[in-house]
Order: sequence, then C-alpha cells, then structure tokens
Amino acid sequence: MRRRALITLAALVALGTGVLALTAARPQPPAPGTKPPGGNVRHHGAKGDGKADDWQALQNAVDAGAGVVHLPPGTYRVTKPVVVDLDKVGFTAITGDTVARVVMAGEGPAFKFVGTHQGTAAPNSVKDNVWDRQRMPSIDGVEIVGDHETADGIEATGTMKLTVTRVLIRRCFHGIHLTVRSRNVIISACHVYQNRGTGVFLDHVNLHQINVTGSHISYNDRGGVVCLGGEVRNLQITGCDIEANHGKDQPPTANVLIDSTGGTNAEVAVVGNTIQHTRQVPGSANVRVKGPTTPAKGTDEVRDGHVTIAGNVMSDAKINIHLDHARGVAITGNTLWTGEEYNLLAEHSTGVVVGANNLDRNPRYFREEDNATDAVLFRDCTDCTLTGLQLKGTRHAPAGVALERCDRFNLSNLTILDCAGVGLSLKDVTRSRVAGCLIRDDRPGAKSLSIQSVDSRDTAIGENTLGQRVLILPTGEKPTPEKVPAPKP
Repeated sequence: MRRRALITLAALVALGTGVLALTAARPQPPAPGTKPPGGNVRHHGAKGDGKADDWQALQNAVDAGAGVVHLPPGTYRVTKPVVVDLDKVGFTAITGDTVARVVMAGEGPAFKFVGTHQGTAAPNSVKDNVWDRQRMPSIDGVEIVGDHETADGIEATGTMKLTVTRVLIRRCFHGIHLTVRSRNVIISACHVYQNRGTGVFLDHVNLHQINVTGSHISYNDRGGVVCLGGEVRNLQITGCDIEANHGKDQPPTANVLIDSTGGTNAEVAVVGNTIQHTRQVPGSANVRVKGPTTPAKGTDEVRDGHVTIAGNVMSDAKINIHLDHARGVAITGNTLWTGEEYNLLAEHSTGVVVGANNLDRNPRYFREEDNATDAVLFRDCTDCTLTGLQLKGTRHAPAGVALERCDRFNLSNLTILDCAGVGLSLKDVTRSRVAGCLIRDDRPGAKSLSIQSVDSRDTAIGENTLGQRVLILPTGEKPTPEKVPAPKP
C-alpha cells in the first residue's frame, strides 16, 4: 500500500509540474501600464471587428518601433491618419498579408509616411539618418477602403525608396498621393480602383525615379496616373492596365496625364500597358502630355518632354494620345483605335517622332452609327518625323492624317488606306517632304482624294503610290466643294 501511495504521489507531482509548464508556456498579457512588445496591432489593443476605432492601436504599433507592423486578418477602422514618422520610429514595414482591411473613416490618408530626405538620388546627398532609420519604408498586402468623402489611401513625403506592393485602395479620394519631395518610389502589383480623386497622384512633388509597374489603376474620377506641376523625372509606367479614369462632370483629365502647368516634368516612359476608356466623357484622353503654355523665361522654346510612348494598346477615348506644348516625344509600336476625336492630336509641339504604329478601324469595335474619327492631326508643330505609320478607315473627319501650320516635317513610308475625305491633308505646311507613301481608297464608289495641299510652300511631294487624285492649290486659293469631296462614312 505504501509503495502504491508513493507512486500515486509521484504521478500527481509530475502531472502538476506538466500543468505548471504548460501554463508557463502560454503567452501572458502584458502587465497593466507596460508597453506591449512587437508590432502586432492586436497586441496593442486593436479589435479588427470593423466597428471599434482602432486608430490608437495602429498608431501605438507603429510608434513601438518594432520595424514590422503586422495586421492579422480583420477589418481595422481608423478615424485619423496613422502617421509613420520615420526619423522617430525607424525602419517601418506595414504588412497585412493581403487579408487585412483598413477602413479610413476620417479625413486624410489612412497611412502617411513622413521622412526627412531633402537630397537627390545621388548617394552623397543622402544624410546618415536617412540610411540609418528611414530608408525603404513599405506597405504590403493591405486593403484600404474609404469611408469619408476626403479619405485618402496612402500619402508620402520626404521619403527615400518608398515601396508600395500588393495594396488595394478603393472608395477613397486619392489613392496614392505623393507630395513635396521624395526619391526612388516603387509602386508594384497594386489595385487602385474606384476612387473619387486620382489613382496615383504626383502632386506638385519634386520626385526623381518612380516606377509604376504591374498594377491595375481604374475607375478613378480625376485621372489614373497624374503628374501635375512640381519637378518629376524618370517616371516609368510599365505593364499596367489603366482604364476609365474619367469621372462624369469632372475637369478633363487622362488615364495617364503628364502636366507641367506650374512646374516642369520630363523623362517619362509609358510602355507595354493597356490603356482605354471613356470616350463618353468630354476632354478624355488615354495619354496626355501637356507642357506649360508660357515658354521658359527669356526663350520662345518648348522644353518639357523627353517622353516615350511605346508598345501600348489604347482605345475608346476622345483622344488616344494628346500632345500639347511637348518636346521630344517618341511614339512607336502602339495599337490605337476608337479615338472619337483623334487617335493622335499634337499641338504646339516639336521634335515628335511617330514610327510604326497601327491605327486600325477594326469592325469588331464599330457600328455604322459610330462617330469615331480615328484621325491624326498635327497643328502648329515643328521639326517632326512620321515614318512607317499605318492608318486605315478614318471616318467623319476631313482627313486621315492632317498637318496644319506645320514646319519642317518629314513624312515617309506612311500607309493610309480607305479613308473618307482626304488621305493626307497639308494646310500651310512649309519646308517639308512627303515621299514613299502608299495612299489609297479602294472602297466601292470611293471619291476621296489621296493628297490635298493648300497654302503650302517649299514642300516636296513625290515618289508616292496613290490610288486617287492629288489636289494641290496655289497659295491663296481655297478648296471648294466642287474640288474636294465631302467625307463619307
């Protein structure tokens, strides 16, 4: 009996020890008044139920300086911006693993990154505190939903190497808002969708080196990727789907808008994107590059530009590509259709090179009552080259390709087919050349002209293959209805 009792006592002691060990292994809540460890927002009191105001918990998690601020699955409602003061809290990455939602129920951005970088991208201009505490702030895998009319998604200023990945922003005002100054920004694999303002907004910012890649930027009422004022260089927009960023009753904007009004923006590549919609909105454009209408002080030169638009698929806007007071623009390898007013409109621009682009009136996208013109017009432009361009089926416009008040143009190897009215129209064109082009209209009963030239001087037209007649009027003589057929659908 005694032996059995000893065994039983030993077993109870062992069991008790195990219970004590298991109890000790469980995470214990922090003692009252102590600062929770780490960056898990739940450890700082966040409920994640979509009802409680979790702002203080998220702000505390950032201010804890743990480095990684983690949002477990849940809906975190905040009523004030969560400010990431990088010089104060140090390196910070916010992550939600694509399963966390933040609802911004107050004014301003859900997350605001604030750095102190005032230099350039040159290494010797970056101060030690930026490298030691601020470099490459990031936000990844978070959905941000606006629940206030002035709620924004993300704002950043003074940052160095900001990285935004796998973020969905919707129903906000601005999606990603870059202000004042930053360097080396990457926005990748994001969805910026259905916001009342701008999708990605470079707002009078001094910013060199920004890549927007592999993202879906659509249904933002005041533009998709908008660069307004400021000083922006090295902007690359690549591999994105950018659609329908034109809200009704909003000022004219574009899916991609580079506007130097009040600033100077240049060195832009728009490459390999699908960009389209919506031609029902007045003033809409897929890509619009706008320089200042007032030349640089002491000059009469157009200076803003150095833009490449290449390998994109664009359709269904008032204007597919619009250049206004732009310089040094290369347009090549694009497919354009359903430009209701123009496939390409260039005004007051210089140094524009248009290469092998395909502008096709594909019947899949048209009805007989469709009024899209798909035309090309250069107006008040100088020193431009068009070569290898193919355009087919312009309707409801005076000409397929038209030049008005242009100087020093070189047009060669253009293919202009089956256009109503006139294939190529030159009006008040000087010191230019048209050679090696194929211009025909082989529709049954076609009465169009291949080339019409009015008031043009010092312009050579030769060695072209033409299917219809050419009308060249001397200076001062105007075309009459008897001389020029009206455009037919």
